[in-house]
Amino acid sequence: MQYCSTRAGVQGRSFRDVLFSGYAADGGMFMPETIPSLSPETLLTWSRLSYQQLLCEICSLYIPEQEIPRHDLEGLISQALSSFSIPEVVRLVQLKDSLCILELFHGETLAFKDLAMSCTSQFLQYFLRKDGKRATILVGTSGDTGGSAIRSVLGLSEVDIVVVFPHRRITRVQERQMTTNIADNVHVFAADGTSDDIDVPLRKLFADPDLVLSHGLMSLNSVNWSRILVQLAHFLYAYLQLSVPLAKEDALPVLEVLVPTGGAGNITAGYIMKLMGIPLRLVAVVNSNDIVHRALQSGDFSMSDSVKQTLAPAIDIQDPYNMERVFWLLSGRDGVMIKSLMEEFQRTHKLTLPESLHQQLCEVLSSGSVSDDGILEAMRRCWQDNHYLICPHTAVGVWQHYHTPIRPGEKRCCIATASPAKFQEAVQKAGLTLDLPEAVQLLDTMETRYEVLERSDDWESRLRRHIESISSMRRLGAAAETRD
Repeated sequence: MQYCSTRAGVQGRSFRDVLFSGYAADGGMFMPETIPSLSPETLLTWSRLSYQQLLCEICSLYIPEQEIPRHDLEGLISQALSSFSIPEVVRLVQLKDSLCILELFHGETLAFKDLAMSCTSQFLQYFLRKDGKRATILVGTSGDTGGSAIRSVLGLSEVDIVVVFPHRRITRVQERQMTTNIADNVHVFAADGTSDDIDVPLRKLFADPDLVLSHGLMSLNSVNWSRILVQLAHFLYAYLQLSVPLAKEDALPVLEVLVPTGGAGNITAGYIMKLMGIPLRLVAVVNSNDIVHRALQSGDFSMSDSVKQTLAPAIDIQDPYNMERVFWLLSGRDGVMIKSLMEEFQRTHKLTLPESLHQQLCEVLSSGSVSDDGILEAMRRCWQDNHYLICPHTAVGVWQHYHTPIRPGEKRCCIATASPAKFQEAVQKAGLTLDLPEAVQLLDTMETRYEVLERSDDWESRLRRHIESISSMRRLGAAAETRD
C-alpha cells in the first residue's frame, strides 16, 4: 500500500511518510493509491469481531506488515484503547422511533476524536522510538481536536505539540481541556479568530519543506491520513452490528448513516468504506455553517462571509478541507483537476463545482442543515422520548432523523460525536440538566497556561518562531544530557 497527494505532485509514499506529514508538499492531502474491497464472505466472518478487532483488520489493510508487523499493530491499538471508559470502546444505543445512536465519546476527552487520536499517537511513538527521532505536532482546532490531541501525547519525550484554538468561540470545557494540560511538551495558543482563520497560517507552515524537515513538523488534524483510517472502523462496526446478512447468499442490506459534519473527516471515512463495498447511504448534516449542504444542493462550494457561532461549535467550519479527498475520489483521482479547483477555492473562497463532479457527489451523499432552534428541539425531544441526553452536534443528526422518514427495508444510525457534558450551555438552553462527570468538574479548579494570538499579530511568524524555539531548547537539553 502506497500513498499519493490529491493534487498529483507526490506519489509512492509509505504509511510512515504520510503519518509524519500534514499537507503534501504540493498543498494536497494524502490518500491511498488503491482502495481494497471487502467481500460479503469477509463481512460475514468479521461480523463476530469486536470493535477493537475490526479496527485491527481495517488498519492492517492500509499499513503494510513490513512497516508495522501485525503483532505490533494489535498491541499498539490495544494500548491506545485501554483508557476508554467502557470495555467495548464504542456502543450502539437503540431508542424509540427507530433511532439508533453510535456512541463514539467514551475516551478521555469525551469526544469521538479520542479514538483516532489515541491510535495515531501510538503509531507515532512506535516509529519515533524505533528511529530515535523527535516530532513537533502542529494542530488547529475547532473545539475537540486540540484537547484530544494533547491527551494522546501528554508527557511523551519524543513529541512536542503546538495547538491553536479560536479564543472565546468554543465551550469552557473544550478550552480548559487544552489549557490545563501544563506539561513541558504542550504549547497552547488562543487565537482571536475562527478555526478557518487558524487554518490559513498552518497551511503555509506545512507548505514550507525546510521548516517541516528541520523540525519534524506534522499534523494530528484529520488532514493526517491516520485519523481518517481509524474512522473507517466506525462505519464498518455500525454496519456489521445493524445490517450484516444472515448467510453468504443474502444480498447486502443498506444502512443509512447520519453524520454531523464540519471538517468532513468522518464523511470522508464513510465514503471510503462505501468504496470498499459497504452499502452505506451517507447523509452529511451541518449546522448554519452550511457549505457542504449548499455544495450538494446547488454545486456552490463557497464560503459564507463569516463563520457563524452556533450551539454546535466543533462544526462551525466554512472550509471543510476533507472534501478535497472526496472530490479527488469522485473525479477518478484526477489530481490535476483537483489542484486547479482547490487552488481557486483557496484563493477566492468561492467555487462552483463542475456539473459532472456535482452530479457524482449527489449520487454518493445527501445532506441536511439544522439551525440552533432545530438543535434544541432535537435535544428536548430525544430526552422527552427516551430520557437520553445528546450533545448539540449529535442533535444535528438526530434532528435530521426526526424530520426525514427511513426508507422501507433500510436501517439508520446517527453518529454521536461527543458527550453532552462538554456542552453545558446548550443543555441548559434546551431546558435540560445533567450531572457533570468528576473529571469535567475538576477542570475549573486547575491552573491554566496558554498564549494569545491577537488579530493584529502575524500568526504565521509567531508560530514559526515558537516551533524553532522548541527545537532549539530540545537540542540544548540533549547536549546537556550528553555532557552529564
